[in-house]
Amino acid sequence: IIKVLNMRKTYGKTVAVEDVSFTVHEGEIFGMVGPNGAGKTTTIECIEGLRKPDKGTIRVMDLDPLTDNQVLRTCTGMQLQQSNLPDRMKVWEALDLYSSFYPDPADWKTLLKQLGLEEKRDARFGKLSGGQKQRLFIALALLPNPKLVFLDELTTGLDPQARHVIWDLVRTVRAQGKTIYLTTHFMEEAEKLCDRVAILDHGKIVALATPRAF
Repeated sequence: IIKVLNMRKTYGKTVAVEDVSFTVHEGEIFGMVGPNGAGKTTTIECIEGLRKPDKGTIRVMDLDPLTDNQVLRTCTGMQLQQSNLPDRMKVWEALDLYSSFYPDPADWKTLLKQLGLEEKRDARFGKLSGGQKQRLFIALALLPNPKLVFLDELTTGLDPQARHVIWDLVRTVRAQGKTIYLTTHFMEEAEKLCDRVAILDHGKIVALATPRAF
C-alpha cells in the first residue's frame, strides 16, 4: 500500500533523510522508531504529501502523494505530530465540521461512541485531557473512512494509563481492516502494536524486521 524508494530530504546543509527505502503491506501496523531528530516525521510527511522529497520515489496506493494529493486526502487519515483546535470548539462541532470536508465521511456520531467520547460530546477542546485530545484526533483521522491511517507520535506526553487506552484504540482501528503507519520513539509501543518495525537513526534505516527479531 506504500512504496518508498531511495528517498532523500535535506533542509539546507542538514540531511534529514538519506536513501530511505521500504514498503508497507496492506492491513498491517507498520512502525517507524527512532529518537527525536532521527527523521521520522520528515519521512511520514513526505509520504503524506505534506513535504516534497529532494530525491526518490513514493507511491501510496499506486498514487503520487504530491500530484495526486486531492485524491489521497479522501482515502487516507492523518494524525499529525503537532495538532490543535480552537480551545472553545466543542468535540461534536469539530467532528461535524471536519466530516463536511469529505465526499463519503464516516458517521461521526458512531466514531464518538467507538472512541469513548460520548460523555465529552459538548466539552470544549481546551477542557479535554491529553488522552481525550488524542482520541479526538484519532476520530478526526478516521472521518474520511480511510484505507490507510497515519499516526505521528500518537502517545507522546501521555501518562501510562492513557497510552494503553490509545494502544487499544489503534488495535481496534486495525481490526476494521485499515492499514496503519505510525511513528514513535517508544520501543515498547512498537513492540506491542506493530507487525513490522523500521528503526531510523540519523536519517537512515538501520534495521527493519518484526518486533520479535529485535
